[in-house]
Parts: sequence; structure tokens; C-alpha cells
Amino acid sequence: MTRISVVTAVYNRARTLGEALDSVAAQTHPDVEHVIQDGGSTDGTLELIEARSQSNISLVSEPDGGIYDAINKGIARCTGDVIGLMHSDDFFASDRVLEQVARAMEDPAIEGVYGDLDYVSGTDTGRIIRKWRSGSYTMDSLKRGWMPPHPTLYLRREVFDRWGVYDTSFRIAADYDAMLRYMVKGSVRLVHVPEVFVKMRVGGESNKSIGKILRKSREDYRALRANGVGGMGALAMKNFSKVKQFL
Repeated sequence: MTRISVVTAVYNRARTLGEALDSVAAQTHPDVEHVIQDGGSTDGTLELIEARSQSNISLVSEPDGGIYDAINKGIARCTGDVIGLMHSDDFFASDRVLEQVARAMEDPAIEGVYGDLDYVSGTDTGRIIRKWRSGSYTMDSLKRGWMPPHPTLYLRREVFDRWGVYDTSFRIAADYDAMLRYMVKGSVRLVHVPEVFVKMRVGGESNKSIGKILRKSREDYRALRANGVGGMGALAMKNFSKVKQFL
């Protein structure tokens, strides 16, 4: 049976973390490890986690160098065959998501699986703001700025062992850099499951200010160039492609 590790990097998210924890605990797949890497929270986050005390939760609380450093620490602690993320502001769209991941991974040729994502209101998670329907991909689509929804991506452990984890010199776009590295340099074979895997509250770190939006664009451009995918044209198409998510 496929053992799936879900990594949550968290710092002072007591307001939203409970829903993330409960959605992982509710998964029907019988072998799930929830690896939580806390950055030293002081707002009740640790108490929230400890109150659940499920046997499959592995918690470490210590200082880190930011979200990607925390995720890397979490990945290093995973014991699963397949590894994915559950951000502290997100939650699974159904209790069958990891069951579908495990089913896709029954094919030994498949190295990763991803689904679709809904952006929901931070104050009313029943209200959908944007719909990210990712679809399948080709190398040409990567050059047009396509990417899978990172919170829905699950990879075999061997992908991280062979192609590395998140480059912490990126402060906002390390996920984009890593996915390009896996898909382009690693030629990792991914399969798309056409169902919503994750609900994400709007208001992510990369969109909190004009300065961060500009920094993300600079980092996206750097990731595109570093992985030999493209340049300004690909970046423009990547940003423009988000418009249809509102339609």
C-alpha cells in the first residue's frame, strides 16, 4: 500500500490551521502521515495541533528560514513513498483526494499526480473566487507559462532525492522553480486527475502588495531562465493565463 506523507509548514496560523488538519485527518486513504513543521508559533497553533494528537501526526517546532526552508525540513522527515503539501490556509476539497492520488500512483511509470484547485473567499470558504482547471500539459505549454497548481501536486520520494527540494534563494517562487526543474530537467512523468483537490483561501503571500507581486514576477522570470523554459514572453503568458480562472 502506498504511504502518503502530507507536509504542512506553519507559523502562527491558529485561525485557519484547524480546517487543514481536519481535512487531512478525514482522508479515506488508510496510510497517511501528516508531517507538521512549525516555525515556533506563539498564537495557539501548537496547542491546536497537540489537542488533536492523532498517531499519524509528526510535529516539530523550531526556527526556520522561511516557508520553503520549513517545507524542506518537513520533506526530510517524511517516511512516505509519495509526498505532497497541505498549506496551513488550505484544505482538501473532499475526503477522497489522497485515495485518488494513491490510485494514480499504482502505475509505476507515473512519478507524480496533480489535480485542480479552487480559490475561495477567506471569510466564506463556500464562495469560489477563481477556478484553476489545470488540464494535461506538454513542453510547449510550459513555454507558454503553464504550471500545475502547486498545492495539488504529489510526487514520489525519488523525485526529491534525484532532483532536489526547494531552492531557498527564491523567497516567493521556489515552488515554480522546483516544478520547472522536475518537469524540464527531470522529465518527470505527471498525470492529471480532473477533480478539485484543494480549496485555497485568497490572499496568498505572493499577492499581498505591489512590491511582492513585482518580486514574484522577477523570481518567475529567473526560474524560467534557469530551467531553460523561456523568458519575458513565457512570463507574460503565465500572468495572462490567470484571467480565465475568473471566468
